[in-house]
Amino acid sequence: MSRTLEEVQATLQIAKLKENDLQNTIHCLTFGESISSGDYCLMELDDALCKHIEAGKSLVIRGDQDERAVLCSEDKTYDLKIADTSNLLLLVPGCLTPDQLTTDNQASSQLVHAQIWGFSNSYWELRKTHPRLKKLKKLLMENPYEGPVISGQEDVTEGKYTMGDLLERIQASEEELEAQLQTIHACEVNGYWRLLDFDYEMKLLGHVTQLVDSESWSFSKVPLSVSLEELGCLEPQEMIEHSLNCYGRRYTDGDEVFFALNEDKVCRATAQMLLQNAVKFNLSEFQEVWQQSVPEGMGTRLDQLKSLALVDRSTKPETISLLRVEDLPEDTLERFTHLFTMREKWTEEDITPYIQDLCGEKQTTGALLTKYARSSTQNGVKVFNSRRPVAT
Repeated sequence: MSRTLEEVQATLQIAKLKENDLQNTIHCLTFGESISSGDYCLMELDDALCKHIEAGKSLVIRGDQDERAVLCSEDKTYDLKIADTSNLLLLVPGCLTPDQLTTDNQASSQLVHAQIWGFSNSYWELRKTHPRLKKLKKLLMENPYEGPVISGQEDVTEGKYTMGDLLERIQASEEELEAQLQTIHACEVNGYWRLLDFDYEMKLLGHVTQLVDSESWSFSKVPLSVSLEELGCLEPQEMIEHSLNCYGRRYTDGDEVFFALNEDKVCRATAQMLLQNAVKFNLSEFQEVWQQSVPEGMGTRLDQLKSLALVDRSTKPETISLLRVEDLPEDTLERFTHLFTMREKWTEEDITPYIQDLCGEKQTTGALLTKYARSSTQNGVKVFNSRRPVAT
């Protein structure tokens, strides 16, 4: 039964509250029929996400049954965490907050009746997080692209994924997913996103660099049209252009499109090709073979291999081995545990490339090392070894 204004005023007197100290508009709340705490889920949004919703855009919850759910906007990913509250949270449609009330011309108290549609003792709390992209490469490697289907062969669709399929499976926003597809050199073939078999990718790159050498072109000015014309008889033209996009920078000069090959990317890919079939490589021998393997005119440097290969200077002779950051665990604690299992002590220079991607928007590798590692000095060099993470 709804209360009258007189009943509310009497209640205020019993509670020894002065009516003048309160808002002139008084909300009288009543519970609707057959409501329960499971009818609604509440979510706390920051200003950016509120504006996102108000603009008519959507938010998507992504995750398989064995994964912790994340919330994705068009360009960001958020962790979802249930936060409990000791106060009962009420869902009251049409209820006005004090800043929404206009009481300037209202001399006397006014009673407004509002019905409670739902209630909860918890809400979903959002925290900006890194997209979980490790599964992407695993899915695309189910059916890597090794070149056009030979006449007579069946083109199977098993293990192939469209953008829509990937958005259903990968815990990332569409913008983050598209950026990662570009990073791992994936390409769209007949509507499916495919990851090139690494040997095939190197074959394409080899065609390009051999053409540059035979035509005596500058690495900074490789003409697209001539490259497609000359190499189109060997591989599909879209694959040649894809290779140029992966290992070069596209630009125009007049009406013609050119590519400037990136020396670091070409040298890095060549190093991966050499290291992928060896557990460890003698460092000096590797550097010699590596330099001989890259196109003439390009120079190799160890700093080109950050987050791809690890040099061990504690052994005699010194060695180098393949260690790709994308193969490491995505979880921060698991990543540090894995790294310290591989090597007991790390210099800051060695470990930084393998933890840099874990840093948040305002976090540094130094802060991560302070939390997850313990520092000491060895032969005048600062090194880090394992420690329990500091509680936050």
